[in-house]
This record gives sequence, C-alpha cells and structure tokens, in this order.
Amino acid sequence: QDFSHLQALCLSQGLLFEDATFPAHVSSIGPILLPEDKLRRIQWKRPTELQRNPYLIVDGVSRFDIMQGEIGDCWMLAALGSLTLQKQFLENVLPKDQGFQDNYAGIFHFRFWQCGDWVDVVIDDRLPFLNGRYLSVHPRTSNEFWPSLLEKAYAKLRGSYQNLHGGYLSDALVDLTGGVQMQLSLKDPPPDLEEILKAANNSRCLMGCSTSGQLRRNIELRNGIVQGHAYTVTGTVKIRYKNGWKHIIRIWNPWGHGEWKGPWSDDSPQWDYVEPQCREALLRNKDDGEFW
Repeated sequence: QDFSHLQALCLSQGLLFEDATFPAHVSSIGPILLPEDKLRRIQWKRPTELQRNPYLIVDGVSRFDIMQGEIGDCWMLAALGSLTLQKQFLENVLPKDQGFQDNYAGIFHFRFWQCGDWVDVVIDDRLPFLNGRYLSVHPRTSNEFWPSLLEKAYAKLRGSYQNLHGGYLSDALVDLTGGVQMQLSLKDPPPDLEEILKAANNSRCLMGCSTSGQLRRNIELRNGIVQGHAYTVTGTVKIRYKNGWKHIIRIWNPWGHGEWKGPWSDDSPQWDYVEPQCREALLRNKDDGEFW
C-alpha cells in the first residue's frame, strides 16, 4: 500500500481511510485473545471521535508516553521504550509526514525492519475499545496517539493483535532498528557484566531485560517485580556510595507503573548515603514504572 497515494485519494474524495487489509473487525484482534462475548463487544473508534484536538505527538516522544493495555505485548513495548531514548533510530520507524492537523485523512504509516529491508505498514486510525477502555496500549497524555497507532501497525505486520500477546524482546528490538541482537543470561552472567552494560550504554545500544514466569499471568511479586514480564534498561551508572562505589541500573516497566521495592528503589534508605547533587540528578520519585 502506498501511503502518499492513498492519502491523496482520500483527501480528494473527502473520505477517511478504511483499511480493508486490516479491518475494524474481530479478525484483526484474533479469535482467542479474548472470550467470545468480549470479542463481540469490541468497538473501533478514531482519535477524532475520542478527543477534540488529537495529536500524533505531544511535546516529543518519550517512554513515559506509553502505558500497556490489555494485550500482553510488554516485549514489544519494552523495545519501543528503549527506542524513544535514541531519536535517530526512532525517525526510521515513525515518519514525520503525518498527523491530525494537516492533510488528515484517517491514514498513518510506520516502518519496521523485516528480512533485511524497511517495510512501510499503512493503517487506518480506528482503535479497538472494550467497555470504553483501550484494548491496546494507551497514552499517558489523553490526546497523544503515536503509541496506539504504532502498536496497531505492528499488530498488522504480525497478522493480528493476538500475535502480539507474548513474544521476545530481542525480536522487537531487531524489528525496530535492523540491528544485531545479543543476549546475556543472568542465571550465569559473564564476570564483566557491569563493564559490558557500561560499554553498551556509552555506545547507545538499545537494552532490555525480562523475568521468567508463566506466559499467561503477570504475577507481581512482593518486591514489586513482575514475573514473565519484559522491561527496558534506561540507564547504568557507577556512583559514590558510603566509602566506595556502587554500580546501579535503571529499569522501566511498560505498564507505566509498578516498581521494584528493594534497595535503590525510589524511597530506599540507600539514597541517604549518596551525595545530594548526584541524588538530585538520578532520582525521580514518581510512580511512573521507572526505578533503579
């Protein structure tokens, strides 16, 4: 599908685009993502029906724009959160020639790396809702729609929203960058893991991590970590602590909330032994899903 051609056609006819190849229909959701009675209740709505002034992007693109919906695609959203930290990669995926202000025709497009090439995926902007709530990822800012539309394009690439329910973070990182992925097992970590992470951070690699657990259930442990869940690694630093040095890692949860409660968490006493200037620079005490 040619985005520019289809957009021009819709504008000339005064119509909003309806994508016959990924319709506003149960087939695009997938037959077993939800029970049948819920599938029947799904409604499709355009951002222009939800908000008076919808925007594709509000005040730039950030991981904090993303809040995971009902679909278990934390693996893809964790990769997307990492992508927002590297603006030069983001522009490959999120073309700038679209929005709700100029030449709006209900059509958008996003690019993903597939089999050695960037593939342009065209969608209409009808999004699935169940009982008035987003089935898909929803934006923290109510009138910002890039996360929901990008997720829809990825669902189309994969065949359905159901096919996003469970997957590998490493696959999504490759699909969003065309890069080469490498995995490290924390059960048997390399002795120089801290140095590897520091080097990866300095060379602007995209990084994520995940916990093992049952695929179907996201069980939140008492320490705040979720089993069977993917996270984004958003920073790694070495800081002065008491009389020595401590290597700490910052991690973000695609739910947009739910944080680690142990050492170095937002309210932990460890921060009392860190120089105030350093603490001020690193600690963001908010329930936004990000923690050290």
